[in-house]
Amino acid sequence: MSRLSAVSASPVIREFAQGAAQSAIQPVANFVAPPVDVPSSIGKYKVYTEKSRFRLPDTRRALGGRATTIQFDAADATYDCEPHALDFPIDNLERLEEAGLEDALKEGAVAVAEIAALAHEKAVVDAALAAAGAGTGKVWEPGSACTNDPVNDIDDAILSVIKAAKYGSLMGVGVLFGATAWKLFKNAYNVRGKFVVGSGKGSVGLAVPTEELAGGLFLGNPQVRTSFMVYDSAAEGIAESISFVLDSAVLIFARKDQPSRRDPSFMKTFRLMGQWMVPGSYSRDDGRVEVAKFDWSEDVIVTNSSAVVRLNPAAS
Repeated sequence: MSRLSAVSASPVIREFAQGAAQSAIQPVANFVAPPVDVPSSIGKYKVYTEKSRFRLPDTRRALGGRATTIQFDAADATYDCEPHALDFPIDNLERLEEAGLEDALKEGAVAVAEIAALAHEKAVVDAALAAAGAGTGKVWEPGSACTNDPVNDIDDAILSVIKAAKYGSLMGVGVLFGATAWKLFKNAYNVRGKFVVGSGKGSVGLAVPTEELAGGLFLGNPQVRTSFMVYDSAAEGIAESISFVLDSAVLIFARKDQPSRRDPSFMKTFRLMGQWMVPGSYSRDDGRVEVAKFDWSEDVIVTNSSAVVRLNPAAS
């Protein structure tokens, strides 16, 4: 076993790598597709559509009688946690003491976790947009001529999502703004005056619009986030074109903070239990560099395609 292999197998390094991975996860990715830890890389989950029925069972049991068996009117589908990996080369290995090796591995864990988190968020947002479809256009004007009320538009979408999820108040709702959509929302004429703080005569004033305050404007006080992630949409070899992954869209969807394989949330990330950002090492074929490797398995899945609404706001 090489020196790097011995260090990478250390419980301290493994714990650090998994901690770095958890810290680096972009809040939007876990917001849209919360993780579900599963015991095996392949297994079953419930997938819901607009045709799935939901009926409340009679929970009463006669003396000596049988209890009602819970049944899910949803199809079984198979998740498959595909392997993911990133490598971090470490040169000049022979010059590093053991403490230096640990620091190099920690540096690699942080770098890999950040890059993996960005890739994961883009995969989640891309899948969410594909499931939501083209969406509905809305006009959210900054001028007083605006007749549309963005808060009412989102309230309508929230009610639609709750009915589509068929889980009532057990199911939360998330509202995700693209960067440009958030700008349009907070500057819309019929929204600006609603961000107020304080109560009572002489103590009411306008507040700086935030996602947390925006949640209080909507039915049910849903959780609100904005995606500011950018990526280069240009092909390799030509000038870069930096774009927001979500930009001018708003997604309203059903979600639970801690979903299971069976609840009707919009999206989930199935992740192999205990196998998140596992460190290891190998020698490059030229023998000059050892590589710190980090492996994990996951599957991002749309589990209820009917429980999402997409709005496409514009200023005019």
